[in-house]
Amino acid sequence: MHDIRRRVLTALALNRRPGFHFAGNFLGVQYRDITPQQVTVSLDHGAHCEDAEGRTNIAVVALLADVAAASVVRANLNPAQRLATVSLHLQFTGAPLSGALTARSAFDGFLDGALGQQGLSRVSLDAGGQRALSGSGAFMVLNPPPGVTMHAITSAVHDGAAPLAEHQLDATERALLVRSDAALARSGDARGFLRELWGMQPEPRSDGAYCRVVNGPHIGNRVGHMQGGLQIGMAASTAAAALAGNWMLSAISAWFISPGLGRVLSASARIVHRGHHTAVVRTVIRGQGRRRVLEAMSTHVRLP
Repeated sequence: MHDIRRRVLTALALNRRPGFHFAGNFLGVQYRDITPQQVTVSLDHGAHCEDAEGRTNIAVVALLADVAAASVVRANLNPAQRLATVSLHLQFTGAPLSGALTARSAFDGFLDGALGQQGLSRVSLDAGGQRALSGSGAFMVLNPPPGVTMHAITSAVHDGAAPLAEHQLDATERALLVRSDAALARSGDARGFLRELWGMQPEPRSDGAYCRVVNGPHIGNRVGHMQGGLQIGMAASTAAAALAGNWMLSAISAWFISPGLGRVLSASARIVHRGHHTAVVRTVIRGQGRRRVLEAMSTHVRLP
């Protein structure tokens, strides 16, 4: 069995226990320690989380940063409560996004004076032992949707976990396996698989760039909306596609406006400024009924 196919079937098995979403289970996100003050999170390193060029997929990086930043806030709450990302700001150092990823977060308390409870946190992420980014996030404390019960998140440990057999799959799981098989056939290898599975393949346009993804459990969170870190990854890759030439993402700030709902989500990026050394791009993700889901501003630096 191809390693990717085994990983998909193992993630589907892990998905049957309450807690994580499919993307987290596929990537093998693991909690190294959880306290109300700090959380350390890592994921299985390998070709399954890389692009064809051998770099870690930017959406994987954003997902891990988002998960870490939210987890330390969640550590101060009842597991039955739900968090929604309000904003997330990531500043990159320029270190290569390759090698093992480890994210650490620290709790900054709850926002004073607000009608709703909003938790604040700081996050840093190392790639291959080098500091790759630092950032901060804000998360609204909510009740789960009607009929949805939230559970404490547990590590997605693949070692020793048995993949499901195909005859054990239900209709939703089989559809996800079919999508995965098609993505693997298009990519031809583990590297580049996630790009095909998630569909984050932006196209440059005369006024920027455009990206369209099909929504579903392959990119969904625990309540069925497109996962917040993956939204940031989609915005970042679309912004990068808008810039012709040799540019590198240096920072991205994202504000979450509505849940990532809809059969299809689309991202449109427009260049606000392109100078000799720096560029600024605004990206909007829209979902059901063309409703705005996310607004992001990103800065980019020109490489030598």
